[in-house]
Amino acid sequence: MDTDAQKLQLNCVDAEAETSSCSSASSAAAATAKGSLQADQTQGAIASAQAAVSNGDDADAEKELVDLKIIWNKNKYDVRVPLDSTGAELKRKIHSITGLPPAMQKVMFKGLLPEEKTLREIRVTSGAKIMVVGSTINDVLAVNTPKDAAQQEAKAEESKKEPLCRQKQHRKVLDKGKPEDVMPSVKGAQERLPTVPLSGMYNKTGGKVRLTFKLEQDQLWIGTKERTEKLPMGSIKNVVSEPIEGHEDYHMMAFQLGPTEASYYWVYWVPTQYVDAIKDTVLGKWQYF
Repeated sequence: MDTDAQKLQLNCVDAEAETSSCSSASSAAAATAKGSLQADQTQGAIASAQAAVSNGDDADAEKELVDLKIIWNKNKYDVRVPLDSTGAELKRKIHSITGLPPAMQKVMFKGLLPEEKTLREIRVTSGAKIMVVGSTINDVLAVNTPKDAAQQEAKAEESKKEPLCRQKQHRKVLDKGKPEDVMPSVKGAQERLPTVPLSGMYNKTGGKVRLTFKLEQDQLWIGTKERTEKLPMGSIKNVVSEPIEGHEDYHMMAFQLGPTEASYYWVYWVPTQYVDAIKDTVLGKWQYF
């Protein structure tokens, strides 16, 4: 009887030991599984992050890029930007490589570059030259002070006079009538400067004249049959214009080359859609008038 009891007790002890051993093994297995799961989760997170970064790079790579040559202050910079960048974004890019603030930039591609349009919309192609004109604020103020005074004086004088197209010195040219080869006009429209010279116009002597805007050199070329004057745009103090009575789709325009009205170079029969573009290109929106 005692022997049976002892055997039963030993069996219970063995069972308890086996149970304890199984419990320990189970705990160890669970800990191992948990550690493996955590490692898998960490690796998964890293893989996801790498995939996200890779996808971002792929997205940038998928953007259509265009190579441009930026020319400013006799320096040339090769840049690559998205073709769908706006003019304002390109100005910020130029600022990052030249240090010239966007507000002080006059950026030109076939006329002044519009800030709100994309490079694609204005048909910029790879290899295009982008001309940038700009100076420090101190230089601009020094240049604009005499220009501002000249413009105010010109406005005051104009208000006291009869319309320009009625004055005798202009009537002798206007009375010749509209030139047969004058460029077509679009009344009520504003357009960028054409890629070809503006031609078919008269100067104050009644001779034919053409205007060529050399943006890469920041010059205005005034050409006649006899000669071509190459004027730095910074030397032009002011630009004035007035519609021609009876032909309001054309203007008479003067470029002020000196301190007084005597220095005006008059051009007649300028198509009205180019008037604002001419003023913006010669004087620049960045100047303080």
